[in-house]
Amino acid sequence: MIRTVTIAAAAALLAAPVFAGASCTKAPHSQWQSKATLTARLNKKGLRVRRIKTEGGCYETYSVDKKGHQVNAAYNAKTLKRVSNAEAGEG
Repeated sequence: MIRTVTIAAAAALLAAPVFAGASCTKAPHSQWQSKATLTARLNKKGLRVRRIKTEGGCYETYSVDKKGHQVNAAYNAKTLKRVSNAEAGEG
């Protein structure tokens, strides 16, 4: 029984990075992509960007979609990958 639990725990630890989403960057500002680049990407997806805030290595975006719905999201400032938590950089 202990062996089974140990093997299951080890498998979970090894799989954890696969399930982890993007997170905010710790890279220096010189390596960050510009807000203009992020704005252009979001515009191509049909979003109208109203504001972009910088919070702890993430860009927090406040946009409106084609139907007028508010869309708040956070993106890694270096990779521009979306972060699962819209308020990831705060804290």
